[in-house]
Amino acid sequence: MQENRFKEALLNPNIFPVTWELVPGRGAKEATQDKAMALAGQAASGGNIHALTLTDNPGGTPAMSADSMGGEIMKLGIEPLVHLTCKDKNRNAIESQLYALDRAGLRNLLVMSGDYPVSGFRGRPAPVFDLDPIHTLQMIADMNRGLTYPGIKGNVQHQPSDFFPGAVVSPFKATEAEQMVQYYKLKKKIEAGAQFIVTQLGYDARKFHEVLLFMKQNNFNIPLVGNIYILPFGAAKMMNRNDLPGSVVTDKLLADIDRERNDPDKGERARTLRAARMYAVMKGMGFSGVHIGGHNIKYEQVEEIIRQGEELTSQWTDLIRYFDYPVPGGYYYFEHDPATNLNRETLTDRQSRPLDAKVECSYRFSRLSHQLLYEPGKNLYGVMKGLIVKVAGSKMEAFFHKLEHLTKVVLFDCKDCGDCALIDVAYICPMSQCPKTQRNGACGGSFQGWCEVHPGKRQCIYVRAYARLKKYAEEVRLSKDIVPPCNWDLYQTSSWINFYLGKDHTSKKQGGHSPEN
Repeated sequence: MQENRFKEALLNPNIFPVTWELVPGRGAKEATQDKAMALAGQAASGGNIHALTLTDNPGGTPAMSADSMGGEIMKLGIEPLVHLTCKDKNRNAIESQLYALDRAGLRNLLVMSGDYPVSGFRGRPAPVFDLDPIHTLQMIADMNRGLTYPGIKGNVQHQPSDFFPGAVVSPFKATEAEQMVQYYKLKKKIEAGAQFIVTQLGYDARKFHEVLLFMKQNNFNIPLVGNIYILPFGAAKMMNRNDLPGSVVTDKLLADIDRERNDPDKGERARTLRAARMYAVMKGMGFSGVHIGGHNIKYEQVEEIIRQGEELTSQWTDLIRYFDYPVPGGYYYFEHDPATNLNRETLTDRQSRPLDAKVECSYRFSRLSHQLLYEPGKNLYGVMKGLIVKVAGSKMEAFFHKLEHLTKVVLFDCKDCGDCALIDVAYICPMSQCPKTQRNGACGGSFQGWCEVHPGKRQCIYVRAYARLKKYAEEVRLSKDIVPPCNWDLYQTSSWINFYLGKDHTSKKQGGHSPEN
């Protein structure tokens, strides 16, 4: 099997690999694609870049396939790191894409939910989000083992693939709820098969340190890659508004960059130095590598950041002061260490902190209903199951389903998927109330607790779910079982019947139910 130079470098403690982000851009034979390939050629010749990351329709707009450009880049003698997002493809399309990547020898993948689609041919495209990153990582893990599925003459097993999949986490969230659900989802991503982690973008040294400590305390012994962006004022202003969801630029940092652009070189030296200092701090702290990005960046700038970063690494502790850009009033997972201006390995007391969202009376009603009706062997479970057995398959089933759906529309804005995930998200429907239908935790795009797609109008459903569960000291449930993707065989059928007859994912998790047991 051909050597994966990026994987080998990232797993080698004596190497500090650097990846550089290229954006394929919209079109096929335009100046953007030609420029990206020219930069790739320089990176391949220069020898300082270990992989070129390729974005997948960034910002929710169409662009040339990262897979296709990745194949061209591999021929130059440098590893591509393909972004694999879930926003535009259902599970069959993702599986097909993985087959094509495997056959082409493109093995390095960065799996993420992706930016919500905003524009396309003749208007906004339909978002897909059939799988989330955790499901996709599970599929990749199955393919690496040799995907097995039922065929006409028995099970079929494929040749094992050799993917090296990574995932993303943001340690830069403002509220306790946002930050905790990021870390809870990170646990699930690693359980699902992520072999390395890349951080989202921020400029707070305590947060750099925090995610390292979190990985250490949870014995997540996989590489952690820090994210560095060469930040001009225009991009900083967009990130400050969360127009590039998930990237955090505070008002204080924006003001500093605004001053820097008045320099004779319009702030270019300051941008390069900031990136080099980030490189040094991350390497000194113990990150496994760095990812460098930026708009209209020349290869020579990347080389200069690496050169300066290496020179500065020995004095990394003196550079911490340059990344004092906390979110005002922001939450930290660990207590502050005044001696280093980083973190102690002592957890912040969360239980004394106020909830980040209101907990409605309807949640108490939902909890009580579940305890009475849906816990096997308790209370009214047997009565309800007996009713379901009589209704299922009878003339009453259609009426029963309509009554259920009407009730759940009023209470939960139900979309009638039939494979209900209410219990998994503290009785908030992820299929109707999360634009990305995330069943295993929040995406990275929330801002100050608000949903990426509906800022200032809707709180992220996982902020609300965390508050509901925390009120009962149960918030850790969000880090537990991986919720499978929706089974669309059950669409527009009664989720109550599906639960009691052992058809949905909740009943299967509980050991399965049937009329006989």
